[in-house]
Amino acid sequence: MLDLHRLRLLKELHTRGTLAAVAAALGYSSSAVSQQLALLEKEAGAPLLERVGRGVRLTPQALILVGHAEAVLDRLEQAEAEIEASLTAPTGVVRLAAFQTAMLSLMPPLLELLARDAPKLRLDAVQLEPDRALSLLTAGGCDLVLAEEYPGYPLPRLPGFDRLDLGPDAMRLAVPPSLTGRGLAQLADQRWILEPADTESGRWARALCRSAGFEPDVAFDSTDIVTHIRLVETGNAVAILPDLVWADGPPPGDELGHRRIYTCAREGTRQRPGIVAVRAGLRRVYSNRVGSPAP
Repeated sequence: MLDLHRLRLLKELHTRGTLAAVAAALGYSSSAVSQQLALLEKEAGAPLLERVGRGVRLTPQALILVGHAEAVLDRLEQAEAEIEASLTAPTGVVRLAAFQTAMLSLMPPLLELLARDAPKLRLDAVQLEPDRALSLLTAGGCDLVLAEEYPGYPLPRLPGFDRLDLGPDAMRLAVPPSLTGRGLAQLADQRWILEPADTESGRWARALCRSAGFEPDVAFDSTDIVTHIRLVETGNAVAILPDLVWADGPPPGDELGHRRIYTCAREGTRQRPGIVAVRAGLRRVYSNRVGSPAP
């Protein structure tokens, strides 16, 4: 009998290309992944990997197995979804991966809503940026992703995923009271706090400043949105922040564009009652937060 967990590892190796990439995505060591695939070879009775330089590649027999593994894993997820759908109320656990702004602003009201409307459902969450969250979803490490996408930086549309938009979230200049009324081009002489340059948000914000004719003086580099807010409030930096972070509505500041907020699930699980309930709850709390129905 072939082990399903090991089949998923083989499928991930086919998708990601290296043992190190599979290990990083799933939180294992490369040696642990290699050991599990060696056991799968014994179960299959055929060689699955061959050495190429310092890496490995899948044998023809492994590619046959990958094709069947994808079908088997998808059918199992569909079966689990149908079993859950036969129940009278959402139960079990939904594992959500979400970016920081969503964890700060949407998670508390979502948990309150689910406690009232789906009390037998448990929501577990981990904070991850969209690229890592989508990798985790692909590997089966979570059930649902809440992600953001910035103008000009679309994330890959991966096969086998079901994407549902929540709606747009305005990105706005955030400045201390002493700088209220200044536009983007008038802030070239200020110290900025931005997310790192290797994140979608960081790349987008820097490109926006360059299109306004200046290179931002990034004195503070942080992924922590709370730090951004605090440094702006204390007059130590200027920033570009989403409307979603402000509990009482955004302060005055020019709107510079919109990011898209969306959820993503694997096709085989999208009809699970728990996932349907969490997605419906997210739409409700998002609509309440932005003040209009999510399109």
